Order: sequence, then C-alpha cells, then structure tokens
Amino acid sequence: MNKRLIYGDIGGTKAILQLGELVDGHVHEQFTQRYDSSAYMTFSDLLVEFLHQAGTTESSNSSLAACFAVAGPITEQQVQLTNLSWQINSAQIADTFSIPTVQLINDFEAVALAVEMLSPVDLITLQAGKAQAQSMRVVLGAGTGMGVAWLTWQGDRYVPLSTEAGHMDFAPTNVLQISLFEALQQKFGHVSVERLLSGPGLTNIFHCLQMNLAAFPGLTQLELAEDSGATITALALTHKHPIAIKTLNLFIEIYGAYAGNLALAGLCRGGVYIAGGIAPKIIQSLSSGSFVQAFCDKGRFSAMMSEIPVHVITNPNVGLLGVKRKAHHLLTAQN
Repeated sequence: MNKRLIYGDIGGTKAILQLGELVDGHVHEQFTQRYDSSAYMTFSDLLVEFLHQAGTTESSNSSLAACFAVAGPITEQQVQLTNLSWQINSAQIADTFSIPTVQLINDFEAVALAVEMLSPVDLITLQAGKAQAQSMRVVLGAGTGMGVAWLTWQGDRYVPLSTEAGHMDFAPTNVLQISLFEALQQKFGHVSVERLLSGPGLTNIFHCLQMNLAAFPGLTQLELAEDSGATITALALTHKHPIAIKTLNLFIEIYGAYAGNLALAGLCRGGVYIAGGIAPKIIQSLSSGSFVQAFCDKGRFSAMMSEIPVHVITNPNVGLLGVKRKAHHLLTAQN
C-alpha cells in the first residue's frame, strides 16, 4: 500500500499545507491548500479543516508521517510561533490526528533544505561572485519576521542549522540609522534586526522617518497599520511617495549590511540566498546596487565580500519544497 504524508509551511501570516503519497520512492502531490493563519484560533483547527477538505479519514492515517515548518524556536518538539499566538506540540498533533510520526522544523531550516532542489529559474543573482564548493552557505529572508539558517557541509551533503539570528541586535552604520535605532529603542527597548527587516519593520522605518515630516514639504501624515509593508512598497514603487521611497532605500541598505554580516560571520563562500516574501516584490530595487554595496562594505574584508555569490530565491513555495523533502525522509525512515 502506498504511504501518505502531510507537510506544510506555517508562517505568521499564511500557511500552505499539502497531502502527498509516496509511490516508487517519489512523493506525488495529492491535495494542496493555502490558508490565512490568523483566521484560526489554533493550528489544530486549521489541520482539521485541511484534512476534511482533502477527504482524509482517520483510518487512512495509520501509515502517515507529517512534518511542519514553523516560524519560531522549537524546543523538545514544541513551539510558540513568534508572530502568531499558536502553540504547537508534535506529540499532541500525533495523538489527536493518529499520525505515527510528526516532526516540527524551523521554517528557514525548510528553506535551507530546498536550496539544492532549486533550478536556475528560481534564482536572481545580485552578485555572481566565485562560489567555493562545500563552503558554508547562509539563507535569510524578511517576511512577517526575519528568518535565518546556515548550511554546513557534512560528509557528502549540506546540512541545515536553524537559528534565531533575526533577533540579533540591529547595528546602525551611519547617522540616519543611528537616529532610527534611537527612536525604535524608545519604543521597544531592545532593537533587533527583525524590528527593521520585516513587513512590520518597513512600517517602523516609515513611522520614524515620518516623525520629521517638516523635511518633506507638502506631505500630510499617514496613519498605517502595524504591518503595512506591502502598502509602503506600493507607495514607493507606484505612487513615488517620498517618505516611502526613503523607507525602501533604507530598508535595502540595512538588509544588505545584515546579509553581509551573516556572510562574514559564517565565511559563507558557498553563497548567500535571500528568501522571504518581500525580496521578490522589490527585486528591481534590490538589483539597483545599494544592497550589494552595503553587503560588501566591510572595510578590510570588502574585496573578499565581493567574491561571495548572492542570490534572491523567487520560488514562492521554497519552504514547502524543503519540508516536503524532510517529510519524505521521515516516511522512508519508518521502513
């Protein structure tokens, strides 16, 4: 009998779940559904609806494995999502839904697992560099939050290492960024990278710049919701709103510097991969040069930084690809 498996990429804004079947060593997709995460009180509520829509009965779960990529730090297979009020426990999911094997992995561990599966059409190169085989890689991406995972070569393959590096301290590099840091410190206390490099981060930058409205004659103050990243991007790219343009430029500058810090910390000569929902939407701005300039601006190490490849992942389902790969491994390991 063919074995079935469930896997999904669970974020603070959206979730995508898929039911697959293992046939002759390959996973064949059976049913896929996207959801608004905030529309459900718990992950179990969402999973109940997915299984119902997929036509899966309890009796068909006897040989299932499940794997879910989640945005948050996992401890003993339990997680409190960083940007959503869900708590997920793999043992409870296994018991409630009669699934023999359930595993939680970090969402950017899933993205990292998918890097080897990507084709050239899934990537846009910001800096070609000179990739070194079997060298460290890093995957990072701004979306609802900031996710980061390392890829280290072990034996005959790359192995992902999940992190919470999005919550590292923001390191301002010029006078404007220092003023931004000070304003956010007044509001949040600790100013992490995620407070700037995320959808809500774009809003934070915009609000801080708007505090000096006198510098923008003729503009009236805009009241924006906490996570208005998409609105700000549209204001910058479509409506040419001066504060939105400055916000986006500052966001890209900080993004490049942070990616460079991660690449330098891990000596990631194998490449830097930019994922997340924001990068593909602002790809023209990312390609303008300021991202790479900030990435390479590392003083005595600038020449080395210019040799590190930097790519933007444009495949919107990259996290799902990675968690599918992990679920496949879990299912075959049952044999």
